[in-house]
Amino acid sequence: MFHPRRTLRTLLLPLAAGLALTALPATSAHAASTLTNGGFEADGAGAATPGGWSEYGDTGASFTESGGHGGGYRLSHWSSTAYKVETYQYLSGLTNGTYKLTAWVRSGGGQKSAYMALKNCGGAEQRTDLPVSASGWIRIVVPVNVSNNQCTISVNSDANAGNWINVDDLTFTSGTSSTSIKGADISSLAKSEAKGGVYRNSSGTAGDALAILKSSGMNYARLKVWVNPADGYNNKARVLATAKRVKAQGMKLLVDFHYSDFWADPGRQDKPAAWAGHSYSQLKTDVYNHTYDVLNALKAQGTTADMVQVGNEINGGMLWNEGSTSNWTQLAGLLNSGYDAVKAVNANTTVALHLAEGGDLEGTRWWFDSARSHGVKFDAIGLSYYGYWHGTLADFQTTLDDAAARYGKPVFVAETAYPFRLDSEDSHQNIIDTSGELVSGYPASVAGQTRWMNDVASIVEAVPNGRGLGIFYWEATWTAVNGNGWDPTDASSGNAWENQALFGYDDRALSSMSWFRHR
Repeated sequence: MFHPRRTLRTLLLPLAAGLALTALPATSAHAASTLTNGGFEADGAGAATPGGWSEYGDTGASFTESGGHGGGYRLSHWSSTAYKVETYQYLSGLTNGTYKLTAWVRSGGGQKSAYMALKNCGGAEQRTDLPVSASGWIRIVVPVNVSNNQCTISVNSDANAGNWINVDDLTFTSGTSSTSIKGADISSLAKSEAKGGVYRNSSGTAGDALAILKSSGMNYARLKVWVNPADGYNNKARVLATAKRVKAQGMKLLVDFHYSDFWADPGRQDKPAAWAGHSYSQLKTDVYNHTYDVLNALKAQGTTADMVQVGNEINGGMLWNEGSTSNWTQLAGLLNSGYDAVKAVNANTTVALHLAEGGDLEGTRWWFDSARSHGVKFDAIGLSYYGYWHGTLADFQTTLDDAAARYGKPVFVAETAYPFRLDSEDSHQNIIDTSGELVSGYPASVAGQTRWMNDVASIVEAVPNGRGLGIFYWEATWTAVNGNGWDPTDASSGNAWENQALFGYDDRALSSMSWFRHR
């Protein structure tokens, strides 16, 4: 993602911030080693207290009604006046160990908080906010370590009048969930610093941006590679230098090959000038040599890449026109040339293929079905998912889950972002700068940015069979700095993304960096 083009697409995704509700006391009304009535089918519609469950607070706001996820009924929280309610179930006689609660949820948003919790389990209470999706059910998981043979499963709302949630098909089983990648693209950093960019911690003390990000929980950095860019940044030499800093912080490294001198995305996949006029056969050699050269140099300096993207947002292929999806045989050859080069340097480096349009189930299936039928080799699937462009959270979860299951590969979010404000710090118009462009329920605020990232992370965490790897934020360090604009051929170009960085207009680290510590 990069471009200053403004999108005309506005998506309808009602989402809302849900801040932590003070834990409500849970009394024992039910004691068993298994969850009872997790589908809320026992009582039909209108049950004030679902069988097997207890309530606390404004109990009239908790009830069952028709319209379940898997069956005929669901649990709902709603009231015409402000309310605060907990629906809970106490389990005892549990064998100590790791467990996870799985639930299907919907929410209209607007609550002070709405979340699932596991508490009184012998350790810290574990919570997951309900991602807000008015139209589509979303699966979430909450892991916990039980050390006292008991646990309380809790559904909580601290809500304004008219706010609502639906919850259904809860299971409490052995196992756990987590994500291993809490990453960010920092490709802009070297040029920003060279042009005078400053990065500060939350207290205002200037420091190394990577150290600040690391201290907030970031563990993986993504760096793009251009072949011969006009400004001399994001090329081999610059990537080598930044990679040293990444590894010095103890982070892992993803190298994102664009195979261009310029931004490559679904609308543009220009060949590097040095490869212009090359035959298809020569382009395969170019891809191999360039990939091998960069990665082998990284390895030689002790900063071996942990993951590599062969191409960036290659929905339409790469190295047009030879590598277009209109000629899958040739595209497959180019992709496999990149794969082979990666493995020749280090067999343990993960090779990912990266598409945009993370909520496009049919498009993603078509692309990877085509890749598989043409023998394309890959280890992981990366998807860009920007909620203001790429469909609802429910659409995204469907696509992500399907890709993981259909192709048997781990999946991750290669790019996502959200604004913490709408106005621009430089003279260049931001790509998202009006409230009508936002995802409904997610304000352009630090709280909205934080909630977006946590909710996307929850969806990745919930991918079945542990195949959700994690997220790379785009672009954490691209603040507004004169000379560090979007166009490497134009030193006067501005930045359309500074309102979606993880550093504020005062250069301080935003508290939304807390998403890096998501499980």
